[in-house]
Amino acid sequence: MKTISRVYDTHAQARDAVTAVEASGVATDDLSVVANKYVSEKYADVHEVSAPAATGAGVGGALGGGAGLLAGLGLMAIPGLGPVVAVGWLAATAVGAAAGAATGGVVGALVGAGDSETNAHVYSESVRRGGTLVSVRVKDEDAGRVQAILDRYTPIDPALRAAEYRKEGWTTFDPNAPPYRPSETEIDRIRRVS
Repeated sequence: MKTISRVYDTHAQARDAVTAVEASGVATDDLSVVANKYVSEKYADVHEVSAPAATGAGVGGALGGGAGLLAGLGLMAIPGLGPVVAVGWLAATAVGAAAGAATGGVVGALVGAGDSETNAHVYSESVRRGGTLVSVRVKDEDAGRVQAILDRYTPIDPALRAAEYRKEGWTTFDPNAPPYRPSETEIDRIRRVS
């Protein structure tokens, strides 16, 4: 098994990528989505989540989910990110990772799934700043096909994004950094429906 992860600047891109991957025959259980809470107006003002389990029935519909993975999106707390809208195996691993992994959270879950530590830090920071992470577990022989599907929806380039962040003084994902509050323009971009 191989894990392929991508981060998208808009939730619509991620939604379309997930829908296409599901349509290609990948099982819902092999997909995960972790998005900044600002993808949903419903959760933008939530500051804490008392339990790691999903708390919001109906958020999938608000974010364009129907049948399939996106119908199960809910609010949960992930170490280093705080409240996020998430569903799937990676989100569950990230919630539990703080207990056993030195890095914990999404970084620990991504590294544990086989992603590079560098990409894991960039992906985590990207979610913190408003992005949506999609991770897919696939058989090795299906990796190229699924990667091509995910790449159709214009994911970020982690090397370029890291360079942009470094220009701002960023070095690595800091799970103790204060919560990031996107500007209204960024929130509009994150929530763009198409």
